Amino acid sequence: MPTEELTRVSKASVYPEPLIIPPLQDHKQTFIILHGRGSNATVFGPPLLDTQVSGIQTFRSSFPYAQFVFPTASKRRAQVYHRSVINQWFDNWSLQNPNERTELQIEGLRETSAYIHSLLRSAIDQVGAENVVLGGLSQGCAAALVSLLTWDDRSIAAAFGMCGWLPFRMQMEDIASSDSLDNKDLGDDDLFEASGEIVDKDAPTQATAFLCEELEFPGKSPSMSFQRIPIFLGHGVKDEKVPVGLGREAVSCLRHLGASVEWQEYEGLGHWYSDAMLHHLVNTLKDVTRWECT
Repeated sequence: MPTEELTRVSKASVYPEPLIIPPLQDHKQTFIILHGRGSNATVFGPPLLDTQVSGIQTFRSSFPYAQFVFPTASKRRAQVYHRSVINQWFDNWSLQNPNERTELQIEGLRETSAYIHSLLRSAIDQVGAENVVLGGLSQGCAAALVSLLTWDDRSIAAAFGMCGWLPFRMQMEDIASSDSLDNKDLGDDDLFEASGEIVDKDAPTQATAFLCEELEFPGKSPSMSFQRIPIFLGHGVKDEKVPVGLGREAVSCLRHLGASVEWQEYEGLGHWYSDAMLHHLVNTLKDVTRWECT
């Protein structure tokens, strides 16, 4: 792990050792999958892997050569829960209005992204970037997407998210919109001028640079490698915790940033995954990764 990244992680909140589920056969691929807010790896991971996705196949047996890494979020005070201490990848306020009190997200997203980047680099060292997939559920999806956008190394095989959203979506999509860039007065205090960035970068790069600046990643420039990473996002239409509209907005923003996103909605499904969602996810991952799975 680079020294700068190690420093950011070591000064952050403590992340417990990940739960690692070994492959059923030889280790050739690695999944890194993030749980939702208030959960942990032990509660989230095994039931996901045991879910049937087609016939007698489970999620785990669909990828017999894959190791599954389930990290656990650090303990943080949740402001919306009267500062109760819970497992969360970052603090956030209201998903009914995601743009309210966005400053609460910054520290956790910065620390979590650095931590997830370290897990990605470790997995890449073991099996190669083309054999690594990153994903998450709910807040874990949000953290995974931000980690992907701020990732500055080789493109991994794929990424996925379930029932999630994209922090700072509105600001990034506004910057990434060509109309916004053509018509907006950037002003004397423009982020990119103030930080020494070149304003005439293409719109998606400017939007991603905004995210890196907002999270206060020292000296980090976006590599835009996420544009070469296939992304699957699935969401229940009846999701009462993370409204499906937030998922739709995340897809719109990611596509404005140049990402390739497959989007699936599930009628009657609330805030969780389903057999149908996992079936679509497994088929999509097999198609885009071309991994050996038998």
